[in-house]
Amino acid sequence: MATAARKVPTYEDDKARCKKFLEDFVKTDSTTSVDDSYKTQLLAVANRQSSAVVIDMDDLQEFDEDLCQAVQGNTKRYHEMFSQAIDDINMQPTEEYTADSILDVFIQHRTVLQQNAVANAQTPSEADRTRYPPSLLRRYQVYFQPPSQEKRMSIRQVEAEHIGKLVQIEGIVIRATQVKPQVTVVTYACDVCHGEIYQEVTGPSYMPKVTCDSETCTLNSTKGRLQPMTRGSKFTKFQELKIQELSKHVPTGHVPRSMTIHASGDITRSAAPGDQIIVSGIYLPTPSSGFKQIRAGLLSDTYLEAQSIEKVKKTYSESIIDDAAREELEEHAQDPEIYEKLSSSIAPAIFGHQDVKKALLLLLIGGTDRNLSDGMKIRGCVNVCLMGDPGVAKSQLLKAVSELAPRGIYTTGRGSSGVGLTAAVSRDPFTGEMILEGGALVLADMGICCIDEFDKMDESDRTSIHEVMEQQTVSIAKAGITTSLNARASILAAANPLYGRYNPNKSAAQNINLPTALLSRFDLLFLLLDRPDMDGDLRLAHHICHVHTHNDYPELEHQPMDKETVRNYVSVAKSFDPVISDELTEYIVGTYVKLREDADENPDIQYTGARTLLAVLRLSTALARLRYDEAVSQADVEEALRLMHCSKASLIDVRTAKSRQASNPINDIYNVMRTLRNEVQSDTISYREAEQRAELKGYRPDDFLACIEEYEEDNVIMVNEQRTKIIFV
Repeated sequence: MATAARKVPTYEDDKARCKKFLEDFVKTDSTTSVDDSYKTQLLAVANRQSSAVVIDMDDLQEFDEDLCQAVQGNTKRYHEMFSQAIDDINMQPTEEYTADSILDVFIQHRTVLQQNAVANAQTPSEADRTRYPPSLLRRYQVYFQPPSQEKRMSIRQVEAEHIGKLVQIEGIVIRATQVKPQVTVVTYACDVCHGEIYQEVTGPSYMPKVTCDSETCTLNSTKGRLQPMTRGSKFTKFQELKIQELSKHVPTGHVPRSMTIHASGDITRSAAPGDQIIVSGIYLPTPSSGFKQIRAGLLSDTYLEAQSIEKVKKTYSESIIDDAAREELEEHAQDPEIYEKLSSSIAPAIFGHQDVKKALLLLLIGGTDRNLSDGMKIRGCVNVCLMGDPGVAKSQLLKAVSELAPRGIYTTGRGSSGVGLTAAVSRDPFTGEMILEGGALVLADMGICCIDEFDKMDESDRTSIHEVMEQQTVSIAKAGITTSLNARASILAAANPLYGRYNPNKSAAQNINLPTALLSRFDLLFLLLDRPDMDGDLRLAHHICHVHTHNDYPELEHQPMDKETVRNYVSVAKSFDPVISDELTEYIVGTYVKLREDADENPDIQYTGARTLLAVLRLSTALARLRYDEAVSQADVEEALRLMHCSKASLIDVRTAKSRQASNPINDIYNVMRTLRNEVQSDTISYREAEQRAELKGYRPDDFLACIEEYEEDNVIMVNEQRTKIIFV
């Protein structure tokens, strides 16, 4: 017995199924049927509250599995079918709108004309004449949301079999054109019969009509000239994006591939150059006509008609944190050890470098920008430079920060030119105009730009960074374009000393070999030296062997937080704007003067100037933001000064560092207290002030307590019960 042949659905059948889905579907897990139905979207379109109807493929899969597979296999066809179904439903508005747009007036006028013409038409041809293109009367666009379980593809995996289908691709945006109006329906007016002629535009170009082809002009054997009506035509927003493969998707020895994305309507301006995105759309061939079609022959270019664009890493301003998550973050902020926990969450697999990780955490948070009344702007971004011997994990730290930051660009000094860092002039393929394409620093706007091998850059290319590090802009005067681009980015640079490794027979300035104008723009400059140390080398070797054996970092003192939690914490911290009190201002001023005096005694150390004071203020503000506080405390300033001292102490010559290491810290702290005693000219000094002096010299609180205990046992000093005074016996 022969099996019955499966009935192939007709166009009207599929259209009826689409209409039924829009009218009847309600989410199964929802308690309210109105808010989650597609009638809500259609009502919002009718009430002028929305201009997009988003069809979720998960909902379609739940309602009709066969229809869902048909839509995914031939998305372009069903895109028009869903639009016709929405036209048939014809949802009426429930709210009054007062401000009628030009489109509303034209639609109302044409609808009345069409109704009158159909009522008075004596022949079908007269009624057909007043039919308008459906897209002309639509005030919405249909978008398809891909299934949540659909696998993301790389550009290299999209092949000819995917043409016409709904695909989901991951990549990074390398170019985005300006949003311009694209005509979809052209309206002409005839100067003889005074009728309207419509022309639908489906491709990137069209041939305008010149003579009228209406029935009136044809019967009268006249060729009326057509005049285009701009206000009567329909335009939509259009933007072209170009995305490139991610580095992890490129096979060894291959060049990254790119793809053109066409975005229209509400999904324009969804991404900017430098954003890593997941885009779903319809894979289509580029239609060509005329001479281009003759030259192309059998080959065809392709593009992706975007249906949805989602950023993989959202910026701090775009991240949405609900109330429950915010309360949890505020509880974390009350933890006295949150500073250490967050810093240890940065590259936990890298051993040591605690102060460097704390500096990188402050770089992620940043200070507060100050915009003065006269137009002057003081940057709040923190710049850090890591210079040291090979093999101290500088590049790994840079990679970790670029992945942790929502907008992080990683580049190398030898592979980057001055144009590649700032901006390049190119020609727009659509309009032929000269346009600017932002480089790495412009792409890292409101983010972090990590530059590895900073010392390998040419001097002419390195000077292009000077303006970005202080003025936060890139000034361009090329090809008749004179402008200033925003580059509000923090710079994290890594470099090796001049001789590959630090040469102890040379001074610090000779080893660094960077101009003072550039060094002064770095808030913190760390010198990471690979010195032989029995205990340190033993712990480092155990750590590396554990990582290679277990493919994971060993148990740390503080449990590291995951990347998403750190991003959310930093996002909330950036919303605070701490201020500095008048009492704290006096303390900062006095400390800065003391730093200048110490700089005169050690001229070989990094230059200390007004930018050093601004660096202390930025770091103090970042520490206050870290605590979710609106005021900077003295402890924040002391920690900022300690980091400054750590970064400068690492710049001292190795011989001086070795002699200091050989000296006894207890005796050095006692000399600090004796110096304070001579300054106040009294045998009683402040316990707190002596402790601060020791911390500014780079000694830990444990060393200070050990010094107090040892000299108390020797009856050299005494401490009162409240531990507020130190008395010399």
